[in-house]
Amino acid sequence: MPKIGEKLRELRRRRDLSVRELAARSGISHSTISLIERDRMSPSVDTLGAVLDALGTTLTGFFSDLQSRLPYSPFYASSDLVEIGKVDAISYRVIGFDHPNRQMLVLHERYAPGAGSGEEFVHPAQEAGMVLSGLVEVTVGDQKRVLKPGDAYYFDSRLPHRFRNVANGSSEILSAITPPTY
Repeated sequence: MPKIGEKLRELRRRRDLSVRELAARSGISHSTISLIERDRMSPSVDTLGAVLDALGTTLTGFFSDLQSRLPYSPFYASSDLVEIGKVDAISYRVIGFDHPNRQMLVLHERYAPGAGSGEEFVHPAQEAGMVLSGLVEVTVGDQKRVLKPGDAYYFDSRLPHRFRNVANGSSEILSAITPPTY
């Protein structure tokens, strides 16, 4: 799994910012930034996005440059999947992170009991997925359904949508989003 800390530290130093200055600009604590830079913590997408925004770059730009340094292989061991979520709530592991000119985002998603994606959100893409285990409530526009293993979805992501685990244990989804959002 690629380490993002070194690249993040390099971006901060190129902009001649201290960790505390970056913390003030991003709204993320200096201790969190320090842990990320030392690869002692995997940031959530929101946290990394806030830090990168304060550095004047985007998630897409940050990862596209990072992935160009990685050797390409069409096969991925479980340990190769890049974590971009919060393991204790919703784990989002990217399949094919280093694929050159990646045109879709493929995720193995794992939701802890009661975890959800939060308020409904929109973005310009299309999404599809299949529930592998558990029970996931999927809301798209004014439609809502609880999906069980083997059930699937496909929708235009410009419609307000959200996901929520309604099982007593964890739930898993295999999903694809195009174009990739990160």
